[in-house]
Amino acid sequence: MSLSVSVMDSSDQTAHKIKNLQKFRTGHILNAVLTVYANHEIFKCDGNSAERLMEMAEKLLKSRAEAGDTQASFLLGHLYYEEGHYTEAEAVFDGIKDREPQALYQLAVMYYDGLVTTADPSKAVDYMRRVAECDTGSVRYAALYNLGRAYLQGYGVQASREEAEKYWLIAADDGNPNASVEAQSSLGLFYSSPEIRDLKRAFYWHSVACGNGSLESQGALGIMYLYGYGVSKNLLAAFYCLTEAAERGNVYAQGHLAAYYYQHKLYTRAALLAKRVCKYEDVSAIAKFTGCDPEYIRKGIAIGLFHYARCLQLGRGLTQNTEKALHYYTKAALMSPEVFKDLQMDLIYGRM
Repeated sequence: MSLSVSVMDSSDQTAHKIKNLQKFRTGHILNAVLTVYANHEIFKCDGNSAERLMEMAEKLLKSRAEAGDTQASFLLGHLYYEEGHYTEAEAVFDGIKDREPQALYQLAVMYYDGLVTTADPSKAVDYMRRVAECDTGSVRYAALYNLGRAYLQGYGVQASREEAEKYWLIAADDGNPNASVEAQSSLGLFYSSPEIRDLKRAFYWHSVACGNGSLESQGALGIMYLYGYGVSKNLLAAFYCLTEAAERGNVYAQGHLAAYYYQHKLYTRAALLAKRVCKYEDVSAIAKFTGCDPEYIRKGIAIGLFHYARCLQLGRGLTQNTEKALHYYTKAALMSPEVFKDLQMDLIYGRM
């Protein structure tokens, strides 16, 4: 199957994978339990279903946790967290937070995301600081990354771009692949922002993050190559990055790839891919699955909606239908007013 054809299926694949996200994460916890307690007698019987294994794992973890097993307590709390039982998870993590940095970090995440009874931004930031100060493993990098987010958003602290940059640079650790790839990608977005606009540094950090596996940065690199932002324009590199990122589920890349097809008069491909992007609705689920910024997911969907509307309006790549075109133009405007306005200007000035 050719690359261009398989890209057409990428949006359908993303939707299918999102549906299986909860099942995968619960299975991941089960695998962790089985790795630690593989020789326990309750797991020696064959033929148990996944649901039965989960029941057995929860029972074992409760027993071990009551006996003072910190690792079992953490796994139990993580199991509750992934199943959405946040009150139970909070109680377990709170009981071991002073001796298990990962539990302290997980509590901070819950306070940060408002998953507990009462959201507490200040407590979330305080816990993240404690993790960053006391731990030396990967969870420290994650805490530093989240402290950067807190300062950028002014969540629990006074907003400060300087402090956000500082924490992200520490978390990025000069491009260390074992550090926070999210921080590396965030630095790429940070330096691309209108307030900073240092595109060479943005390109550097997106390149680092992409090399370390960042889906967000792979799509960003495609766009930077496409328009010559921070690097010489390179359509071949742009197409490669966009198609690869689109295959992996980057919705912003999918939207831009549909636009790329349209601009190169490949209207059938543009309409097919844009139509699939139009089907996305649950932005938060996509963000959780792909790790991409919700704002850019909305922008990607809006780009797809607008180009699908344009194809419908002019009958390019599919049967003309002006009534449906208006419907999709409206959806694009609601999904991202900023993107809609920019694309309208492209139409007015003959750039589309």
